[in-house]
Amino acid sequence: MRAFSLSSSPPSPPPPSPERIPNPSVIFPNTLRTILLKSTAVAVSFSLLSSSPFFPSAPASALDTRVASPLSADLCAEVGREEGKTTQPQLTNEALVDEAWEIVNQIFLPDAGSRPWSPELWLQKKEDIRQSRIQTRSRAHDIIRKMLASLGDPYTRFLSPDEFTKMAKYDMTGIGVNLKEIPDADGSAKLKVLGIILDGPAHSAGVRQGDELLSVNGIDVRGKSAFDASSLLQGPKETFVTIEVKHDNCSPIESIKVERQLSARSPVFYRLEKLENGDSSVGYIRIKEFNALAKKDLVTALKRLQNSGATYFVLDLRDNLGGLVQAGIEIAKLFLEKGETIISTAGRDHQVQNRFVAEKAPFVKAPLIVMVNRRTASASEIVASALHDNCKAVLVGDKTFGKGLIQSVFELHDGSGVVVTIGKYITPKQLDINGNGIQPDFNQFPGTQLSLSLSLLPPPPPPPPPSPSLPPSLCQVPSSYQPCK
Repeated sequence: MRAFSLSSSPPSPPPPSPERIPNPSVIFPNTLRTILLKSTAVAVSFSLLSSSPFFPSAPASALDTRVASPLSADLCAEVGREEGKTTQPQLTNEALVDEAWEIVNQIFLPDAGSRPWSPELWLQKKEDIRQSRIQTRSRAHDIIRKMLASLGDPYTRFLSPDEFTKMAKYDMTGIGVNLKEIPDADGSAKLKVLGIILDGPAHSAGVRQGDELLSVNGIDVRGKSAFDASSLLQGPKETFVTIEVKHDNCSPIESIKVERQLSARSPVFYRLEKLENGDSSVGYIRIKEFNALAKKDLVTALKRLQNSGATYFVLDLRDNLGGLVQAGIEIAKLFLEKGETIISTAGRDHQVQNRFVAEKAPFVKAPLIVMVNRRTASASEIVASALHDNCKAVLVGDKTFGKGLIQSVFELHDGSGVVVTIGKYITPKQLDINGNGIQPDFNQFPGTQLSLSLSLLPPPPPPPPPSPSLPPSLCQVPSSYQPCK
């Protein structure tokens, strides 16, 4: 069973849009059997479940010195003989249903569904299913669908083999591969190709499923997250990127030049707005979705707006249904102080229980307003709550959607799969986002012009004080709201 993680967008309203998590490290329950692809490995690397850990990268000059020594010829031959002996027992329909049942039994988040759940009730469900023999594979799939539907969780569902293949090979790199971080024996992590689009750019150039990615355009990516590596691979269509890969431990390093054929569109739109008094300017930035380019393009926008004289920023997350959760986490870090909490995750399995924090000083400290509405969901809610709870921004608009659940995708032994809710997001102030949403400090401003929305901004601040906190006037909100200290 192969697994990776995602955080899907809300069902309706707003309309669904798959929430991808480019790379969190994969987490597998101890009692579940997991089968990685041979020599394998965002989640889509957003892999199985929580956003992935980040490791400092070594300089590109260290590329050759850090390569693991290839296995000896004798040992490689021995591995090959052992693999040749491996035989797979015939998979029965009953075993397939049991496999799906066990995944839910081990890791499903009980309070995600609308119906009561307990190990005892779930065991009874299994006993009821076992009363009759399952004659066909399609019947087994139907039973799994109904079994998962009984949980009352709209995000926990069955995937046919075709649906699983399409999801597992989701491409956020632009060259037709899906990367994932795989833990190594020494505690480090390797980037491996989880999925590859047949006859896609990378496959045609010689990249294979299970390859380890070592560098991108001369930049050593060992120790980097799959998200960061995927961002390096992105670029304009019909341009080239040079990567170094190893097909397995017994293979030499191979340099491959790949033509990009797919490219993510920039989700960031920005402009400079003059305040009515004409003494200062505001940088307006809209992020349509969180994809692999979101952080890089936001940094560019912030730099250009600051250089043009912006003293305040408005971050517009209205109608942003989410996208890559890791991209949202990385964007929140741009505004937070080192050590401040971005988001926490909770679940039954201890490996789902994580806390994500900013690792360094903020990229910008200027006053910030974040605009939200009822279609602000998932990764957007993570960003909004992180900036709000750490007193880095005031929220303006309507209550957000309230999608704060984490799903993992597990491959079953016949190539089908199940998507299971395994955790939830908790804000820095311990708010459960799911089903609750985030209440803004101000309601929607009257009128639609940005100038009206900016009328509450205070005058330009004096030279930056030692403290990174916002000017008091920016925290002057209705009495029902407790301003940040």
